[in-house]
Order: sequence, then C-alpha cells, then structure tokens
Amino acid sequence: MGFPGTWMTESESMVYRVVPKCACSSIGQIMFYSDHGRYFDGDIHDSTDGLHKWAQEGSQTPIERMVKSHGALTFTCVRNPYARILSSFFDKIAGIQRNGKRYRGNLVPQLMQRYGVDVGSPENDFEFDQIASFRRFLLFARDTIRWRRPMEPDIHWSAMSGHISTFIVNGGRYDQIFFTEKFNEGMQKVLNAAPTPVKLDVNDVPKFNESEGHGPKRAHKVSAYFDDLSRHLIWEIYKKDFQLFKYDFDNPDNKLPKAEVDLDEVHAKLGR
Repeated sequence: MGFPGTWMTESESMVYRVVPKCACSSIGQIMFYSDHGRYFDGDIHDSTDGLHKWAQEGSQTPIERMVKSHGALTFTCVRNPYARILSSFFDKIAGIQRNGKRYRGNLVPQLMQRYGVDVGSPENDFEFDQIASFRRFLLFARDTIRWRRPMEPDIHWSAMSGHISTFIVNGGRYDQIFFTEKFNEGMQKVLNAAPTPVKLDVNDVPKFNESEGHGPKRAHKVSAYFDDLSRHLIWEIYKKDFQLFKYDFDNPDNKLPKAEVDLDEVHAKLGR
C-alpha cells in the first residue's frame, strides 16, 4: 500500500501527510520554498519536480525509506470538521474549478438530479439557497462514506482520521499534528524543528488558497448550515475527527480546538 498522499522535501528535511482542505496548498509551497528559496510557479498540486510526492514514481523509494526509518520530521495538519465540509461544498460542488469546469465532470448534475442540490452558476452570480443545498449535499457525502453509493467517498470530504491513519498503519509516525486555525504557529514549529536548507518566517508567506474566487462566498455563519439532522450526520461521519483532534462538536461556531492533539492517542487509536 505504501504512503499515498505523502509529500517530502527533496532535501529530506520533512515529511508531510496531505489532508485535503487543511491548508495543503500553503504547506506544499512552504516545503518547496524551504528547499529552493522560491515558491512553485502555479498550484503546488500540479508540480512534478522540486518536491517528492508519493504519486510520482521516482519519489516512492526515498519517501518509503525516510518514513520507515523515521529519519525526517513528520507532520500533518487538521481542521474543524464543520468548516472543512462547508469548504468542500463551496469549493468542489458550488465552485468552478481551475480548469474552468465543474468538479469531476458529471458530479454536480448527478447531485442536482438525485439529491435536489442547486448551486447556481456564474451567470446568475451563484444565486441559490445555500443552506438547503448544503444540507442535501451532506446527505450525499454521508451516503458515499457510509455505503460507498452513488460513488466512492471523495478525498475532500472523507474523514481526516482516515487519511491520517493510512500513514500510521503502514509504518509511519507523526512528530507534530497542528491546526489549520493556528496555522502560523503550528507551521513555524515544524520549520523550527526541521533542518531546512532555506529558513523562512511563516508570517512572510503569501496566501495560497487555490479555491478562492472560483465560486460563491459563504453567506451565513457556520452554525446556520447545521440543524439537528445535519449535526447528527456530521457526528456519524466525523466522530473520530472531533474526538482525536479536540474540536468542539457542541458549538459549530467555535472553530478552535479545545485542547492540543495527543499524539500517543492518535497513534494508538488510528494504528489498529
């Protein structure tokens, strides 16, 4: 199985397990800069050299060697599950992708037909009932995760604990897990602990948000999207994420974690 979703600097200073919708564009760019003293020109997800990625055949042997020997600082980043699924909806379902098309081709028409999801269009300025459509999307997301129907779950809304556990089960171990909501602090701690060829201050890093500007803006506060049924579904899908990464299930508007991540607990519970 190896280490899918894993990136490593070419200098082998750090290893990162990507968790989609958790600042992965910024993290990839910072890793690239810490080796080369410049940012990748374009979306870091499109890079094919300058950064080891498990999806690149030539990167698999060095990544595997480094992960199994635990020879480099290893980390990942998590995000509040309420905000993460909302972000997935606005970016992947309601938004237009970088290539000018809808995400995964026929996914949105299928959602409209089967679940009654309406996401508007650039022509009508993305005018639609965001709350009703998001709640219907949430039913679809739950169906994909629970029953793998009408399709396999997508990496952008499958649970963070699932992404993070494959790395542990296959022999990896994390040194740090930090929060998107405290990004600068967490990322700086990683950089301070890793022997990077180029030093950088996270406060100087420009914003890399690849999904910005491709679709509608969220019109309401987070809690407005989640009624009792939605919260029941969220708990069903992301219970482990709330528990392991210390987020506040009871208050969707509290985006901050209630405590630090307990790395021993994460390895014990996700390593089975």
